[in-house]
Amino acid sequence: MAYELTTWKPFRDLAHLGDFDRMRREMDRLWGTFFEDTVERRAKEESVWLPSVDVSETKNDLVVKAELPGMDPKDIDITLSDGHLMIKGQKKHEKEEKDEDYHFVERSYGSFVRAVHLPKEVKHDKINASYKNGVLKIVLPKSEEAKTKEVKIKVE
Repeated sequence: MAYELTTWKPFRDLAHLGDFDRMRREMDRLWGTFFEDTVERRAKEESVWLPSVDVSETKNDLVVKAELPGMDPKDIDITLSDGHLMIKGQKKHEKEEKDEDYHFVERSYGSFVRAVHLPKEVKHDKINASYKNGVLKIVLPKSEEAKTKEVKIKVE
């Protein structure tokens, strides 16, 4: 059996003008779809807002802090159910700029929900929440059973 070496010509099969046009249209469609999807995805990601949440633990309390800049405390709803702390709210933002040559108004609205699983039981009747400088702070006192007892261990 004899083998023959031939020169590879990748565009040989595109000799017909119709095939080349079809390939160009397909490539244009693929690139267009790729960039459209990227722009749409970025727009959707930027329109979704979730506040940052920090959870810390002290000897007696669980402390949850949520960054909620520019919100009115009456637009924040906090509930505790089945060991989950739910922080819900409605964010409303309006920005207006006026000058001699232009008038610019920008509005954004949206709701959010953040759920925090609490690792320990808390005293439901002693929970305290405060809102200052755009930060919501929730202090959840641990139940007596949930407080860890410190045991000294002697090293020999």
